[in-house]
Amino acid sequence: MDGLRVVPSRRHGRERLYVCLPDGGNVAWYDREAARVNLLSDDRRDDVLQALAPFLTGQVAVGPPPVPTPAELARLTLHPDDDLAPNRPGEALLVALEREPGPAHRLRPDPRRRALAAEQATGEALDRLDGAGWHTLHSLPLPGGDRLHHLLIGPGGLFALHALPARRQRVRIDDPLVTPGRRAPLPLLRRVRADADRASYALTAQVRPVLVLVEPAHVSVTASPRSVRVLTDRELPELARTGGMLKPADVEALHAMARDRATWARL
Repeated sequence: MDGLRVVPSRRHGRERLYVCLPDGGNVAWYDREAARVNLLSDDRRDDVLQALAPFLTGQVAVGPPPVPTPAELARLTLHPDDDLAPNRPGEALLVALEREPGPAHRLRPDPRRRALAAEQATGEALDRLDGAGWHTLHSLPLPGGDRLHHLLIGPGGLFALHALPARRQRVRIDDPLVTPGRRAPLPLLRRVRADADRASYALTAQVRPVLVLVEPAHVSVTASPRSVRVLTDRELPELARTGGMLKPADVEALHAMARDRATWARL
């Protein structure tokens, strides 16, 4: 097999097995999700399949890599500093806590950590939708120091999601006010709508606002929110059941546009 090695890798939620030469150069890769072996050189077809034999299951297509779509080409041309796709849920809060962790001992927990936990829980739930034709971007920076907590793009359209920590609290919704526990009411629904409007302008497509309540004890609605969908973190999979809005090519094009930092800098 000319010393071919199989090296596992996981990028953007997709698992691949790369077949490498002794010097590290790639000759092929196996995409488990697509059930396809992509050959960079057909001359090594037999050697590659022999090296991958222990890992192949079921029917597998074998051939040259598919021609990239315009959206994929646009993504490949992005400078790493301008690509927002690698952002982790709560990226901005993680950076802020690393720079200024706050005092080691304090009477009350740092509210930034509660907000971070809420964004991480929401982000993890959204990332699990990736295999169903959906893409999620996290912590998208907006001019003026604001940011979108999460942007979900898929067959059912685009959603701007704002995560609110509400662990074991009763939450009252009285548009535009949101009252978590014993805290003062917040005009949060105005911000959620405004964030979605800004995203719609940047992407030239309708973006629907969603408020995500993370681990609430109870939710009561006094006045139904206008145009804002309110979900708990456990209800987020409901978004994946919507469809019929965007074709796969449109989803990929909007994802490529949204992950580019320049898209949001124009606001």
